[in-house]
Amino acid sequence: MKFGLIGNGAIATYVRHGLEQRGHQLGALLLRPERVAEPDAEQSVPRVAAISDLPADLDLMIDCAGHVALRDHGPGLLRSGRDLVTVSIGAMADQQVADELLQAAGEGGATLHLASGAIGGLDVLRAANAGTLTSVRYVGRKPPKGWVGSRAEDLLDLAAITDRPETHFTGSARQAALAYPKNANVAAAVALAGIGFDRTQVELIADPGVSANIHEVQATGDFGRFDIRIAGQALPGNPRSSALAAMSVISTVEQIVSPMRF
Repeated sequence: MKFGLIGNGAIATYVRHGLEQRGHQLGALLLRPERVAEPDAEQSVPRVAAISDLPADLDLMIDCAGHVALRDHGPGLLRSGRDLVTVSIGAMADQQVADELLQAAGEGGATLHLASGAIGGLDVLRAANAGTLTSVRYVGRKPPKGWVGSRAEDLLDLAAITDRPETHFTGSARQAALAYPKNANVAAAVALAGIGFDRTQVELIADPGVSANIHEVQATGDFGRFDIRIAGQALPGNPRSSALAAMSVISTVEQIVSPMRF
């Protein structure tokens, strides 16, 4: 398969190398205009700033560049008939963005594939949602430094949190995804797999007692009760990028091309 990547940060680099090791070929990088001309030790593929400049023979596009990139490029790619994998699930909390992406996919006869990101167990939520899900709650814990650069900095003195956990957000998954665009993709994934953005409850915590990013999901319904806890590690060299999020993109692509799917 020949694929294109949106972005060239830590997750995109991991995905690129992982897919190339599995025999797939990178055909292009879609980047912000100011990054197209930046020096690159791996200048073996076209680097473009516009969808119209992408090679015509790409089988799939993969978004690893965040909410803004999905909003800016997603509709055009889908409308052009290209399938798209994204890990920027939180962007779907903006109903206008979600509607535009789905409409563009319908117009182009393309599919938007949502990578699960840094969480697991979404298959259980999807299955349980075929019955009646009564409640779904997501709790995200990170070390205080893991919230640097987010809205939490405006609410807490992160450097002073050394003794006990401090909650800096409680609300719906929609509110969390919109307020924390770089930190709440997991909340969005849980919401989309289960009872939706407005009914899924979220709590975000700065916890000096943890060294990993902790994701906890609790769900109840007529299926019974579901509890999952994941302690996720970051990608080497980038403490803000989840290793499992990058791995989930590779797994999604492998599912797309496989003759057998879970």
